[in-house]
Amino acid sequence: MIHTIFHKHHTNAGAKMVQFAGFEMPIQYPTGILEEHRTVRNAVGVFDVSHMGEFEVTGTDALALIQHITLNDASKLVPGKAQYSAMCFDDGGIVDDLLVYMMSENNYMLVVNGANVTKDLAWVTKHAEMFPNVSVVDASNKVNLLAVQGPKSPDTLQPLTTTPLSEIPYYSFVETELAGIPMIVSRTGYTGEMGFELYFRGDEAVADAVIAALWKEGSAHGIAWIGLGARDTLRLEKGYCLYGNDIDATTNPIEAGLGWITKLAKGDFVASDVIAAVKGEGAKRKLVGFKMLTEKLIPRVGYQLQLDGKEIGKTTSGNISPGLNVGIGMAYVATEYATPGTLIDVFARNTTFPAEVVKMPFL
Repeated sequence: MIHTIFHKHHTNAGAKMVQFAGFEMPIQYPTGILEEHRTVRNAVGVFDVSHMGEFEVTGTDALALIQHITLNDASKLVPGKAQYSAMCFDDGGIVDDLLVYMMSENNYMLVVNGANVTKDLAWVTKHAEMFPNVSVVDASNKVNLLAVQGPKSPDTLQPLTTTPLSEIPYYSFVETELAGIPMIVSRTGYTGEMGFELYFRGDEAVADAVIAALWKEGSAHGIAWIGLGARDTLRLEKGYCLYGNDIDATTNPIEAGLGWITKLAKGDFVASDVIAAVKGEGAKRKLVGFKMLTEKLIPRVGYQLQLDGKEIGKTTSGNISPGLNVGIGMAYVATEYATPGTLIDVFARNTTFPAEVVKMPFL
């Protein structure tokens, strides 16, 4: 398994390490997932997300390539802005969801999920062959990435940079210095909280210096490492899709609730005809959120959803919501069962447990 540059910090903190996307990553620390979750909601937590992939797309055809392979309209970007988007296969199934950063004219960065780096790179480079003036470089192994998330994240980071962080809008970024290290400071994250993502290059000594600076300033605010377990509960409470669970090669962006990033008006792009047909006809199934009406069951991936004894779907994500103190989940159901307020059952342990379809986000 691959180790990120922060590996020793996780083991020194007593993390339980697991295999994830080919990396050995921390799933939780001794305080436990619930406490880590609360730290991010109430204070400041640090996630090592260096397993994510970064592709540098440059050249006069860079925008044309990105417009061709992604759903959102990247022509709306200006330098310093980022955009949530996705790529689809020819049949409308989702290759991956990603972030598109416009660094400068003809210069973009795509940030993709760590488990999909090889697949995504092959997909992007395949389509880049259609455009003579574009270069695609995989910088994933050179970029270190930390997500500093929580209401106390500005208080932790501001003393480390002269850039006024309060002036960075959501989904915007600056190239600056923080803790004396050149980096991209991006007002993004996967928790639904105030937070930033820090992209920087350098060796272990550089990484150690950044961590030391973060903990020096963040100690007064309750800073702590946060693992993949709490990352999952945090994103689930906000109804954020996880690739491989809620979206994958078998799901269409319209049925996945990603119509808001699907800009058909921008012109033809990969799978635009298929997606337009699904939108025009109406999706036959939809990704919904549901909340347990009992504390006796925490829904897990693969649990069957039923209505009047008939299967209507399966859980794609499920866990306890620390904020609501009840089990929550996501699932694809036939459109007629997708209305919030619909009462359903979750089948587990050879019996059923009551639940209700609810509007997301849960919290």
